[in-house]
Amino acid sequence: MDEALLYETLDGKRVRCNLCNFRCVIADGKTGICKVRINKDGKLFTLLNSYVSSWALDPIEKKPVFHFYPGSPVLSFGTWGCNFRCRGCQNYEISRINQFESDLTLESEAITPDEAVKLAMEYKAKGIAWTYNEPTIWFEYTYKTAELAKKKGLYTVYVTNGSMTKEGVETIGQYLDVFRVDIKAFSQETYNRITPIFDFHKILETTVFAKEKFNIHVEVVTNIIPTINDNIDELRGLANFIRDNLGKNTPWHITRFYPYLDLSNLPPTPVETLENIRDMGLEEGLNFVYIGNVLGHPYEDTYCPKCKRRVIKRHGFQVVENHTHDGKCDFCGENLDITE
Repeated sequence: MDEALLYETLDGKRVRCNLCNFRCVIADGKTGICKVRINKDGKLFTLLNSYVSSWALDPIEKKPVFHFYPGSPVLSFGTWGCNFRCRGCQNYEISRINQFESDLTLESEAITPDEAVKLAMEYKAKGIAWTYNEPTIWFEYTYKTAELAKKKGLYTVYVTNGSMTKEGVETIGQYLDVFRVDIKAFSQETYNRITPIFDFHKILETTVFAKEKFNIHVEVVTNIIPTINDNIDELRGLANFIRDNLGKNTPWHITRFYPYLDLSNLPPTPVETLENIRDMGLEEGLNFVYIGNVLGHPYEDTYCPKCKRRVIKRHGFQVVENHTHDGKCDFCGENLDITE
């Protein structure tokens, strides 16, 4: 086991993990809320090491990330566990573990940080993403891999629930290019209906800190769940937060919910609901609000906010047309803040 990077020792052989904002206080022999970090005789260790539950070569649009090297291939890795317990989790087979057992190691593929970077180079990926489950709890591994990836000219992507502490961002920020963050709601009550967590403002603070301190590219996803987080007035608050704190060119992905797991009783999000939320986001001054999980919808494309021309056409996760150059609109020259 590797010793954890971010923790403090307390009396009675207890430790406090300072990696995510739950900041678990863990007794000797016990694990934190994520179940993959254990206190051994007053020291905190990660159980995950180089255990990979799944990996694949994806287009970056699948994360979804639309304004950072559009159409580029990214090698994606996931492991086991999560510090959230979202009621409608699509990846619960790897994220919902009650304890880290030896059986999971048998189901894993051991891929070291060095091997992960070599695989990315062999597959001609432009970058590496940590996704499928929450990468924050795999911090020691992702930190080492990100450092090696940057030396090879690869970009790096965290697909995250935003739970990382500022100390975590301070540590990995210099090696991280993209922070693709889920902001699931804009009130504590609504967040707790999706997954009980700490003060949700910590997610907002971490996201702003990542952008301001390290100029990390940020894109926001909100999966719209009928009757739970689809209140237009609450979402208006989120749109205003993105505009005022992350910038009007920050992509906001409004994605369609499909019934799953503990939320199987709910219907899929009506497309009209998504379209109304997108209209609201544009009215509040955001330039790029996307509709996701609706194959072939015209609002999965990118439109120039100045000349209104379609500059990037997508079908699913594939870019089929791109009329941008150096992050600007080919038709009118407007700066779209797209990294290419």
